[in-house]
Amino acid sequence: MIDCRGRVINYLRISVTDRCNLRCLYCMPQEGVKLLDHSKILTFDEIEDFTRIAVSMGIDKVRITGGEPLVRREITTLIKKISAISGIKDLSMTSNGILLSQFARQLKEAGLMRINISIDSVDPVKYSQITRGGDLDMVFNGVDASLKAGLYPVKINCVVDKNSDEPDAIAVSHYAKSKGCEVRFIPKMDLEKGSFGVVEGGNGGECTKCNRLRLTPNGMLRPCLFSDIELDIRKLGSQKAIEEALAIKPIKGGHNNSGKFYNIGG
Repeated sequence: MIDCRGRVINYLRISVTDRCNLRCLYCMPQEGVKLLDHSKILTFDEIEDFTRIAVSMGIDKVRITGGEPLVRREITTLIKKISAISGIKDLSMTSNGILLSQFARQLKEAGLMRINISIDSVDPVKYSQITRGGDLDMVFNGVDASLKAGLYPVKINCVVDKNSDEPDAIAVSHYAKSKGCEVRFIPKMDLEKGSFGVVEGGNGGECTKCNRLRLTPNGMLRPCLFSDIELDIRKLGSQKAIEEALAIKPIKGGHNNSGKFYNIGG
């Protein structure tokens, strides 16, 4: 697929839930948020149908996100449905890792190819502060379980204030290398202010090379993370929503006043 700026679009990020079992400082307020009514959230069949059409149009890379995708009930059923779609070359997930020790093997057996795990500090106290109560040992167990299950490559996502020279980032890098994991450093972003940077160790944040579309839990297709543009796939139909998203995908991210990381998936 080619968008209105001549960019090849082959990457679909699917946020399957706005719910999360952590309250990270940069993502969600301590008191939580008003959650979507379950009736508004896309069913697995709706997600599968949309993905199948997207793949037929040129998508070959799919990532499952949240919220935290592992809190979505029967998530492995969805992975099995999507992995069965012919034409997907890369099926991955981003997780905070808290539940991965329970799910890693099941995810691999369902067809998930690889996993990204969010770790912003390897200091248990600092990690608990950032996530407002997260247990770092559970995440470490999730990393080990993912490696054992064969979800290669296991990538560590580390949010940084500016760059990878920060103490927490350096420590995360050492941990990742000790485990044989890759690491990506993601500059802290602000949707409303429109501030973002280029990901170290990845290709996010480079607008001229952007190859992504994003589907929210309630069926809104977003052509750009830093934009309020969204298209309702239930009203428009999958193919038309994709075609319109390609026609109006911004050349560069601006501001997003209607979405949050927990319900778009980053």
